[in-house]
Amino acid sequence: MPNVELNSLEEQLIGYRRQLHQKPELAFEEIETTGSLKRWLDEASVRTVDLPLSTGVLAIIGGKKPGPVIALRSDIDALPIQEQTGLPYSSKVPGKMHACGHDVHMASILGAVLLLKEQEEELGGTIKIIFQPAEENGCGAVKVLQTGVLSDVQAICGMHIMPNLPVGTIGIKSGPLMAGVDHFIIDIEGTETHGAVPEKGTDTIVAAGQIIAALQTVISRNISPLDQALISVTRVQAGNTWNVMPQRAQLEGTVRTFRGEVRDKIEKRMKTIVEDVAQAFGTTGKLDYIRLGPPVVNDSRLADLAESVAHASGLKVINPELTTIGEDFAEYQKKMPGAFFFMGVSGNSDLHHSDLIIDERVIMYGARFFSALAKQLLSKMK
Repeated sequence: MPNVELNSLEEQLIGYRRQLHQKPELAFEEIETTGSLKRWLDEASVRTVDLPLSTGVLAIIGGKKPGPVIALRSDIDALPIQEQTGLPYSSKVPGKMHACGHDVHMASILGAVLLLKEQEEELGGTIKIIFQPAEENGCGAVKVLQTGVLSDVQAICGMHIMPNLPVGTIGIKSGPLMAGVDHFIIDIEGTETHGAVPEKGTDTIVAAGQIIAALQTVISRNISPLDQALISVTRVQAGNTWNVMPQRAQLEGTVRTFRGEVRDKIEKRMKTIVEDVAQAFGTTGKLDYIRLGPPVVNDSRLADLAESVAHASGLKVINPELTTIGEDFAEYQKKMPGAFFFMGVSGNSDLHHSDLIIDERVIMYGARFFSALAKQLLSKMK
C-alpha cells in the first residue's frame, strides 16, 4: 500500500472498525471476524500464517533482515450484550456487542500493520501480529501459546481502551497493572429437614451466611493494607421451597489480586474458613478454587521505552491506577517480557455497558503509536 496518506488511512481504519462493530462474534466463534481480518491483510499484501485454531490470525511483517522477533497483540471477540447505543453502525447481531472495545483494538493494530508494511524493507527483524480469539473467557492467549507460533518472540505489547481517559491519552505503568482473576465455588452439605423442626437437620443456609461473613475478614485481617485484593461472593443458591431447610447450598464468586504470594494466602485462608465454619454448624464445606489468569505485570524496560515513544507520537502519558479487571494478556507475560497500555477514548459509559460510545480518533492514535513502538523495539533489542 504505497505512500499511505494518514487522513485516508484513518477513514479506512474507522470503516474497518465499524464493519467489525456491526458483526460481533463471541469467544471461539469469530469466524466472520477472522475472515475479514485475513481479507484486509491480503489486500495489503501482508503475509499471514494459518493458526491451528478455529479462529484468529497471525500476520508477519519484516523478516527480510536479521534481528529480534517482537509481537503486537489484539483481541477479537465480543460480548453477549444487547447494544443500545443507537449508532447507525450498531450491532446487527441480536444479543451481541463489541462492548469491550475489541473492534477498536483490531482497527488500531491493523493500522499499525499497514504503516509498518510501508517500511518493511527497512525493518531489521520480525514483527508478529496476533489477532487473538477468546479473551473474554480467559482461554484465548493460552490456546495461542500452545500452538508455538510465538515461541521465538522476545517481547510483546498490547492495548485496551479505557473509557474514563480522554482521547489522545495513554496510560503506561511499570509493574502491576491489572489483577489476577480467580473464580471460586463453595459447596455446603447438610441434612435436609422441615423448617418447623430445624433440630432434626443441619442448616446449610445458616452455614452459608456465616461463611460469607467470615470470608470478608480475609482481606481486612490477613492481607496487608499495602496490598490490594478483593473477595466478592456473587451468587448464593439454596433450597427450592419455603418450608424445607435444604440439604445443599452453593456460593460462587471471584478473587482479585496483584501478587502471587497474596493469591496463595487468600486461597489457603478461604479453604480453612469454608471447612471449619461449615463444621462448626454441623455441615461440611468444600472450596473449589479456580485460577483463571495471573495479574498483568509490565516489564519496566518496555514501559519506559513505550513512554518515550508515546511522547514522540503526541500522546499525553499518564500513570494509570491499578484496576481489578483481568486480562489474559498476562499469559503472554509469563513466557516473555510484555507491556500493556490503556488508550483513552473519551467514553460516555464504562466497559461492558450496552450504551458505550467511544471517540474513534483513538484508532489512528493507536496505529501510529504501535507502529512507532514496534520499530523502536526492533532497534533497541538488537
